[in-house]
Amino acid sequence: MRDVVITGIGLVSSAGEGLEAHLTALAAGGAPNTDAATFEPFPVHPVGALEWDRQIPKKSDQRQMEAWQKLGCYAAGLALDAAGAKEDAALKGRMQLIVAAGGGERDYAVDGQILTGLRQAENPGVFLNERLMGDLRPTLFLAQLSNLLAGNISIVHGVTGASRTFMGEESSGVDAIRIARERIASGQDDIFLVGGAYNAERPDVLLIYEMGGFLWKKPYAAVWERPADGGGMILGSGACFLVLESREHAASRGVKPLAAIAGIASDRSRRKSGSVEGSLHALSKQLGAKPDVVLSGATGIRGITEEEQAALKDIAPTAAVHATGDLIGHTMEAQAPTGVALAAGLIADGKASEALVTSIGHWRGEGAIRLTKA
Repeated sequence: MRDVVITGIGLVSSAGEGLEAHLTALAAGGAPNTDAATFEPFPVHPVGALEWDRQIPKKSDQRQMEAWQKLGCYAAGLALDAAGAKEDAALKGRMQLIVAAGGGERDYAVDGQILTGLRQAENPGVFLNERLMGDLRPTLFLAQLSNLLAGNISIVHGVTGASRTFMGEESSGVDAIRIARERIASGQDDIFLVGGAYNAERPDVLLIYEMGGFLWKKPYAAVWERPADGGGMILGSGACFLVLESREHAASRGVKPLAAIAGIASDRSRRKSGSVEGSLHALSKQLGAKPDVVLSGATGIRGITEEEQAALKDIAPTAAVHATGDLIGHTMEAQAPTGVALAAGLIADGKASEALVTSIGHWRGEGAIRLTKA
């Protein structure tokens, strides 16, 4: 099995642009940039201002992308720059791409009409089916396809190797990295661009998660503090992409790796009491994790957050534990890649020799990623 290393990181969020800005914010601590007014009572962590032209030069490309696609395309460009791959057309021609993505953005007028009509409908099920069949345009659906982010990255940045798009919220981010790592380690491929993007500043996603009882509706509080007051997650806008390659391939390009991905494990427990804690113990044992730093993707949702905290005290009793939600909010598909990016940065800066990244999905899916010095 070949060693798999990280050679490029592209990261944008409420903490700013680039890995260094995020590591600086992580070291400083304090509350992230928070918008408590626009979607009151739901706070969100909005992405910082970006000069789109720097990574998406054509205004026509920018216009046809939704916000989450622009964020992802921008972060992908940053990762290619950091890996020294941006100007190498031949390399990008065989570079493979895995994107973790959710659904596209909505037609709010149609959604509003349907939700209003449901209140008076004699038969809500029939009403809903009729409106969905009649009001949703096929062209609208095509404009929201999840694999459009991968398509835009290919068009804008020229990454034209094989492409895959995974859906499945937090788990898709874990599995995107896992599949890329396994294919490189096994010798099937040499280099991948992997990541995800999320736009939290959308009334439709806030509605969906609030209907499930998942959102925090009070003034900002840190992830680990929220469960005692009812719990909930604060969504954040952002994107993270990573360039992964074999150690030999990186050496042949003369590129210095930031860190190595020593192992990734994922699970899907039934989520009864104790299942998250048990799953994390099993995953860390499978990886042989002995971290001196933990980057936790904890949501702040009551129950699963306390279970993760208890498991981490056993798994890494002396490790420094950072919740990525306290830095950028919860970025769904981009959460696991962001944790990996921060862990790699801490290792590259000599602040850690081994890191564990956790991803406990708000509803389903558990993951753990072990990083070591390159």
